[in-house]
Amino acid sequence: MTDAAREADGTAHIEVVALDASALMAPVEADLRLFEELDRLLGAYEAVVPAAVVSELDRLQGGNGEEATAASVGADLATRAETVATDESYADDALVELAAEGRVDGVVTNDRPLANRVLEAGAPVIGLRGRNTLAITEP
Repeated sequence: MTDAAREADGTAHIEVVALDASALMAPVEADLRLFEELDRLLGAYEAVVPAAVVSELDRLQGGNGEEATAASVGADLATRAETVATDESYADDALVELAAEGRVDGVVTNDRPLANRVLEAGAPVIGLRGRNTLAITEP
């Protein structure tokens, strides 16, 4: 589908998405099949993960309980995406930087404050709708 056709039918043209820790942890926390849902929603896309998100997952998996398990699964899933460098060391700031600079076409997150910042930066947000389905929110 061409860009003009996508705009005419209201679907987003998202080729590169950045993944947040909350999205990578969603398979455990929300029973979400993350990459299957992204495939369904976007078709062809490239997933990237800021190095700061990888660091956050590494830190979180050092704990105990469901959060540590979710972070461990998230860190494993992050290896399916390209790790990208940013000037920001805090994960949320790194994701906003990628969106604001146009280095990604959208951000996948379940973190509402982060989603609001990404939308303010002019990029779409992909997040949970319902129990285990992803949907796109346009800025």
